[in-house]
Amino acid sequence: MIPQINKEKLEFPHPSQADEDGILAWGGDLNPYRLIIAYQNGIFPWYSKNDPILWWSPNPRLIMELDDFKLSKSLKKSLKKFTYKFDTNFEEVMNKCRMKQRKGQNGTWIQEDIIKAFSELKTLDIAHSIEAYYYDELVGGLYGLSIGKVFCGESMFANKSDASKSAYAILIKHLKKWGYEFIDCQVPTDHLKSLGAKEISRDDFLERLYKVNMEEVNHKWEIDKSLIN
Repeated sequence: MIPQINKEKLEFPHPSQADEDGILAWGGDLNPYRLIIAYQNGIFPWYSKNDPILWWSPNPRLIMELDDFKLSKSLKKSLKKFTYKFDTNFEEVMNKCRMKQRKGQNGTWIQEDIIKAFSELKTLDIAHSIEAYYYDELVGGLYGLSIGKVFCGESMFANKSDASKSAYAILIKHLKKWGYEFIDCQVPTDHLKSLGAKEISRDDFLERLYKVNMEEVNHKWEIDKSLIN
């Protein structure tokens, strides 16, 4: 039986108690400090409209080692098509991710309360967006959370070819410069695997996460133009 989260306590069952689908618990709320604790322990919310909040810790886990990212020749050329910004249109990025139609999915898990909660994390300098612009139009990007030396990727969108992949490539270049360890991609997808992401066991993921998620990385979320070429 999947346990219910007590709203009065900012705590979760151990991730190893998740069921075979990866569901760990349900209920609680999206208090920003609950979310921080969740991500520090490899747990994230994922649920549909009108459903209770579901908390997940899947096994296996998908991660992107920063040195494993596959920057193809064509994508390298695409990088120069766009200009990039961090955190300029955070909520717009979330809304565009929300509206993006995806194969095999009906509706979206990015509900209004998710946008509100992540926007609060943005004010705490924990949630961030990387945005790709084409002639000043926002055409691609992604968002996620910075937890110690791990970036937890949440969702991405592209309204122009290679826009989201280019933003992802620029993010990885900056994360490497800033001393991050890896990107938590959460659930395995063919798209991210094609870019170099790999599956590891939940135990291995948590061992690595616990080592680095409390370490501070001192940097500003500003674009370094030298990393775009």
